[in-house]
Amino acid sequence: MTGLARPSELAEQYRTPLGRATIGDQLRRHARTKPGAVAVVGHAVDGTRTATTYAQLDARANRFAHVLRGLGVGRGDVVASMARNSVDVVAAYYGVLKLGAAFTGVNPMYGAPEVGHQLGHAEPRVVLVDEDFRGLVGTVLPDGTQLLGYPEIDTLLAEAPDTEPEADVHEHDVAMIVYTSGTEAAPKGVLIPHRNYLISTAPAWSWGLRTGPDDTWLFVMPFHTIAGLGSMTTLTLMGATLVLPATTDPARSLEIIAGERVTVIAQTPTFYLALAAQEAFGTDSVGTVRRCLTYGGQVAPHAVSSWAAAAPDAVWGTYWGQSELAQLGSVGWFRTLDDVPDRDPSWIGTPVTHLEIKVVDADGREAEIGELLCRSPSVMLGYHRDPERTGEVLADGWVHTGDMVRIDAAGNLFFHDRAKDMIKTGGMNVSSQEVERVLHAHPDVLRAAVVGLPDEYWSEAVTGFVIPQEGRAPDPAEIIAFCREHLAGYKTPKAVHVVAELPVDPQGKILKRELRKRGG
Repeated sequence: MTGLARPSELAEQYRTPLGRATIGDQLRRHARTKPGAVAVVGHAVDGTRTATTYAQLDARANRFAHVLRGLGVGRGDVVASMARNSVDVVAAYYGVLKLGAAFTGVNPMYGAPEVGHQLGHAEPRVVLVDEDFRGLVGTVLPDGTQLLGYPEIDTLLAEAPDTEPEADVHEHDVAMIVYTSGTEAAPKGVLIPHRNYLISTAPAWSWGLRTGPDDTWLFVMPFHTIAGLGSMTTLTLMGATLVLPATTDPARSLEIIAGERVTVIAQTPTFYLALAAQEAFGTDSVGTVRRCLTYGGQVAPHAVSSWAAAAPDAVWGTYWGQSELAQLGSVGWFRTLDDVPDRDPSWIGTPVTHLEIKVVDADGREAEIGELLCRSPSVMLGYHRDPERTGEVLADGWVHTGDMVRIDAAGNLFFHDRAKDMIKTGGMNVSSQEVERVLHAHPDVLRAAVVGLPDEYWSEAVTGFVIPQEGRAPDPAEIIAFCREHLAGYKTPKAVHVVAELPVDPQGKILKRELRKRGG
């Protein structure tokens, strides 16, 4: 007997369209099987509406691929994009992946130091920018990196063919590098390969988040985050429709929801509250919505009751995930807060089918409350250019999430605490240490600590506590203004409290749990 062929002997077959599983191939399939289905609807600031079918999106992605190849982009390279959500960003993303290169998004709210750090770390061959970001990016562009603005890109795209590019792409190739801020000094670049989405994340969305090709999503999650880039990937893999508004203005959002007959919204609790506060909010504006997904904080009771009256067929979904898990980890569904286990608002559901978990105490023993450890086919390849932190997080065959949870006998998970003091405000992650570094740079501040305090609108409000320099009387409003000059808006403290001392343990470590109890 000769035995079965080993994977290494079959590898060549899975490097070609014959049998490979890559994200770009699925867009090509949609273009063939459902060419007229709408992939992306864009709403411009001036009210202009454009609809792009899957056939059109695939053709534009191919044009992007040929343009980028002409600039030297190939397998293993990185392309960065600093742009607001648009169909062109989706097409560029797919064009990058069709070449075997990796895509990374840069936060449009970043200032020059933050942009410079990410570009220096990712080392992209090309950076694609909206025209109004060209000047900022140009000041921090790494040597050897090319800068291309979208008006210029339009000219190049018009001259490029829309044929499928021939490229050697493997399912283990990196598709995206998602930068996620923790409490560490520098953001981490999470390396996510094609295979994660094809064999794990997309199926988990289908079974766990009840997602399918008939969905029409109001899509306001920015493409530089795993929530935005990852969700866009999953939804287009499934053949759903993304509706991209140019603004998250609540009044305009309601008009778009009604006009596009949106069936799914996925946003932070803050967004649902803002919509419910509008005069036009009601069955006529949101009655088509069937699922309200929320993340990044606890949904307020007022939001649940308001939406129950306006969208009676809608159910709420709460979910938790991490970039390191290619997005999705656990999901829970409810119509009213009475459906939530123990009526505990920290509930984040139960693990999706592809996720294996355990909760361990400080000694590594399984416990009711402790750190959540995970493993699944969705696990990242590692952190870009950071083997030390990769080894720490992927230790002992598990992803050490750094998130503290409680697990009950039925397998329900309840978010308990953040092991590294991550603050989640308005759905965005903020490193307390990053904000503290800026506060310490203020000439009137001797010592600072930053925590997230409960807030009905933001879920957590970034809040600073500062001890003044001797002989100084710092003005909290002036300190906040100082922070705004050095940080993105969502990272800037909502409040700063001047205190005589900070609670510390015997070793002098600040006890942030005591600050949270104090609440300002």
